[in-house]
Amino acid sequence: MIKMIIGQNEDNQRLDRFLKKYLKNAPLSCIYKIIRKDVKVNGKRGAIDLVLFNGDEVNLYISDEDMDKFSEPKKHQKAKKQFTVAYEDENIIIVEKPFGLLTHGDQNEKKNTLANQVVGYLIEKGDYVPRVEKTFVPSPVNRLDRNTTGLVLFGKNNRALQSLNHMLKVKGFVKKFYITVVCGEMDKPLILRDKMEKDHENNMVKVMGIDAEGGKIMETIARPIVVKNGFTLVEVELVTGRTHQIRAHLGNAGFPVIGDAKYGKREINRKIEQRYGLTTQFLHAYKLCFEKGEEPLEYLEGLIVTGSMPETLEKIKKDMFE
Repeated sequence: MIKMIIGQNEDNQRLDRFLKKYLKNAPLSCIYKIIRKDVKVNGKRGAIDLVLFNGDEVNLYISDEDMDKFSEPKKHQKAKKQFTVAYEDENIIIVEKPFGLLTHGDQNEKKNTLANQVVGYLIEKGDYVPRVEKTFVPSPVNRLDRNTTGLVLFGKNNRALQSLNHMLKVKGFVKKFYITVVCGEMDKPLILRDKMEKDHENNMVKVMGIDAEGGKIMETIARPIVVKNGFTLVEVELVTGRTHQIRAHLGNAGFPVIGDAKYGKREINRKIEQRYGLTTQFLHAYKLCFEKGEEPLEYLEGLIVTGSMPETLEKIKKDMFE
């Protein structure tokens, strides 16, 4: 019998989800079988959707052999720190992601990711101790493309992470702002509301009209800052958070982001590359505004976090618009 006491970072989650994290190699069918026959919570059988709370006792009746087979030793893959910290407190950390770094791992890169770097930083500080945690790992709640720079928000404990996930899904909590340079002279703000459909084979997004069948709604607000010589410096407010949303939405509206190989203009991108050496999209997540916070993050109300633009983008912006 394995005895576990639920801690703060396992608090307020369903039994099946807790066990799926704890027994990472167990198939879902096995998790359900264990819940029916081999687990008790506070001395009683628990249903799949039973919610666990801080201080609950979970007893798992499986053999050592099965435990070794289903569990996965928690290892942290160290990666050299490339980010800078824009804001940090006991519950959250907001970091600035540089060019070329994945937020999460993929099939080609699992070690050198922003998520791994931030976890390593928190381990060194003593804010996260892997051997103590049963299922929790500090994680990001927003994601930037590999070559989009800027602010990424992490929850440092489970309650904060749950609240942040909800805050970013529901309007009225957090506003996300980007700076970009687009082709064309945008003379007034644009409120773009359409549906999108992802082309997984080509890793692109198709923008459809709002009345189209299927697809997911995406909403983007673009506000021109400076217009000069056929280009516009734009502040973009991301209302929803779809894949490639800003790039696809602005490209479809006739204002493609400079340097964008997927949705941009080849001829202009070529000239931009020759002049500035820019080979990727000019897109920087520069500001997060917390309009209100959900427990235990109520204190974030009114907080505005602004990140610095990478030197290469700052030079391009000054040359084009000043």
